[in-house]
Amino acid sequence: IMHVVLMTAPTQAQNGFEIKRGVNVSHWLSQSQARGQARANHIKEQDMIRIKELGFDHIRLPIDEVQFWDEQGNRLDDAWQLLTNALDWAVKHNLRVIVDLHTLRSHSFVLQEGQKNALYEDPAELQKLIGMWTQLSAEIKRFPVSMVAYEFMNEPVADDPEQWNQVVEKVHAALRKLEPDRKLVIGSNRWHSVGTFKDLRIPAGDKNIILSFHYYNPMFVTHYRASWTDVGRYTGTVTYPGQLISQAEYEKAPEQVQKIIRDNEGLTVWNRERIKNDMADAIKLAQDLGLQLFCGEWGAYQRTPRDLAYAWMTDMISIFNECNIAWTLWCYDADFGFWDQRTQDFKDKGMFDILMK
Repeated sequence: IMHVVLMTAPTQAQNGFEIKRGVNVSHWLSQSQARGQARANHIKEQDMIRIKELGFDHIRLPIDEVQFWDEQGNRLDDAWQLLTNALDWAVKHNLRVIVDLHTLRSHSFVLQEGQKNALYEDPAELQKLIGMWTQLSAEIKRFPVSMVAYEFMNEPVADDPEQWNQVVEKVHAALRKLEPDRKLVIGSNRWHSVGTFKDLRIPAGDKNIILSFHYYNPMFVTHYRASWTDVGRYTGTVTYPGQLISQAEYEKAPEQVQKIIRDNEGLTVWNRERIKNDMADAIKLAQDLGLQLFCGEWGAYQRTPRDLAYAWMTDMISIFNECNIAWTLWCYDADFGFWDQRTQDFKDKGMFDILMK
């Protein structure tokens, strides 16, 4: 029995990269048009100090190919400098970092009708992804494995899960040759859904893997009136916990919106038990493999009524705490965030208080 204890105890943090609660520092080196001084000013050392002092132990730092390489594959030095600055600041203030390659020219998690992700169709694009990580590793590997981890791609959207498994296998193998002990964050297909873990092939015998999922269900709560989603077209009352949309509200809605309600489980009951049940496969898989489970994105849009957002977030936090799921909120200061960079103050203190429960 003693032997078993010794074998299983270190698996949670094989290399000292231990995380519990964090925040996505988004819309800076990713999903942003800002360049030059405006970009440099957006996140500074003071932000890392603040995030740490507020009680977070790590950040997830999304970066986009278009900010780091031009179309010919040449490095765009300004962004690289900002990335190394951010890592220097974070490590100095004892904040762990997950560097997340968020969008590629060959892969978007928001596909227009009829579009395909070239990453899965063209072997040269996969080589290009490996090349990007070869360059990133050369730049970042001086940082301790206990402080910095890599997420080599955000939210895969492959038609066939085997396409994503091939990407995982090849990028993992390439990175392991360069850095055998670095923590690698690997998520499941279809936007890191909890429901697709059964199709994910996880590299065998590697204890320095963190299993990641993203969770925004139910979308009628988290994306209320969000213009970029179908569910945002519903503008009536939402209830949580309980049946999200009442029969009366459903009948009032236009026909196209009724279809959106049906397609997105708006007439069903959502509560803590339902959410925890959703996560059960992922929780079991992480336990069976002795790996850290990590919710890399979750949060509620700023237009969601606060009582609704808070009720859902309270349930989420209690599940994370109960099931040893590390997490990074989406996000620090943009439209899902709690902080306002302009006023340098909380824009949603109520949300922040829930995060620290």
